[in-house]
Amino acid sequence: MDQAPDLFAMGIPIFMLLFVIEIIATLLRKKDWYRITDTINTLSTGVLNISSNTVSKFATIAIYSFFLQFAPTELPSESIWTWVLGFIAYDFCYYWNHRLGHERNILWAAHSVHHQSEDYNLATSFRQTSFSWVFSWMFYVPMALAGIPLYVFIFAGTLDLLYQFWIHTRHIPKLGWLEKFLVTPSSHRVHHGCNACYMDRNYGGVFIIWDRLFGTYQEELEKEPVEYGISTPIRSWNPLWANVVFYQQLALDAWRCNSWKDKLLIWIKPTGWRPSDVVDRYPLSKRGDNYQKFDVKPNARMQWYFVAQFFALILVLMLFLSVADNQSILFNTLATSIFALNVYWIGVSLENKPGFFRREVIRLSSLFGLAFSILAPFS
Repeated sequence: MDQAPDLFAMGIPIFMLLFVIEIIATLLRKKDWYRITDTINTLSTGVLNISSNTVSKFATIAIYSFFLQFAPTELPSESIWTWVLGFIAYDFCYYWNHRLGHERNILWAAHSVHHQSEDYNLATSFRQTSFSWVFSWMFYVPMALAGIPLYVFIFAGTLDLLYQFWIHTRHIPKLGWLEKFLVTPSSHRVHHGCNACYMDRNYGGVFIIWDRLFGTYQEELEKEPVEYGISTPIRSWNPLWANVVFYQQLALDAWRCNSWKDKLLIWIKPTGWRPSDVVDRYPLSKRGDNYQKFDVKPNARMQWYFVAQFFALILVLMLFLSVADNQSILFNTLATSIFALNVYWIGVSLENKPGFFRREVIRLSSLFGLAFSILAPFS
C-alpha cells in the first residue's frame, strides 16, 4: 500500500481504537489471533514506514509531477469524473504494482515485509516496507501521462490505503455478492496465505474484478484454512532486518554465483529463482509441514512493559507527524533514524538479547530528545 503519511496519520487514533476493539473481540471469542511480540513487531515496521515516508513522499510527488507535464492535457480537477477515473485508474495500477511485487525477486524483497507476520489481524495492515517507493512510482506513470492531476493521484492512493485497513481481519466472514466486486476480508485472507493453493492470488486493493479478469482470483476454501506467513520465514522480531533480509539474500546469491549473467538476472527473475550453482551449496530454510511459529518472547512483565513503551512511541510519532510537513528533510531524516533506533532495540529486547538496560537508557533518551525538540518551539 503506497501511503500518504500526512493524510494517513489523521486516521491513526481511529485505527488504534478499532485495533483495540478487535483485540477485545478476539479475547471474548477465545482466539489466539494476537500475540504481544508479533503485534509489536508488526506495528514497529509500520512506525518505520510512516516516519520514513515523511522523506520519501517528496520523491514520489516529484516523479509524478515530472511525468504529468508530458500529458497532452491535464484533466479538470473540478469534475467528479476525474476523481472517479483517478480512483479506478489508481486501483488498476495498484493491482499490477502489487502483482509484480510478488512475481519478481527485487520487488518481492520489499513487499515481503507485509507478509512476514505469522498472525493476521488489523495490525497487519500497518506492516509495510520502507522501500516500496523506490520502484512503485513507475506503475503510476500512466496515470500522470493520462493527465490525472497530482491531488487526484494523492487522494486516490490515500483512499485505496484506507480501504485496505479493514480487510486485514479474521472476524468478518464472506460477504455474499460483494465478493464478486470488492476485495473483502475473505479474499484478502487468501492473499496472505502461504498454502500452495493460495499463494500469489487476489492482488486487488479495492476491486477484486482485476483478479477475476486476469486469472489471479482464488476463493477462500472452507476445507483449506489459511496459513499465514511466508515460505522462507525470517524468525526475528527485528523490523530493520525484516526490511533488508531478502535484499541481503539476493546480494549474497549474486556474489556467490559464478555466472555474470546470473549476477544481473537474479534481481529481475521470478520470485524464488536462484542461480543453479548456489542452490545446493547454500540452501534456504523453508517452512515445512510441522512448522512452528516463531515465538521467542520475554517474560509477561517485560512484554507489558514494551506494550506501554510502544504506545509512548506512537504518541511521539503522532507528535512528529503533526509538524513533519513544516520541517526540513534533514530534520525528518534524523527523526526517522531515531524511530528506527527505537523499533530496532525494542525488537532486540523482545528476543531476550543481552544489554537491555544500556539499550533502554539510550533508546529512551533519544525518544525524549526528539519529543523535546518538537515541543520546544511551542514552549
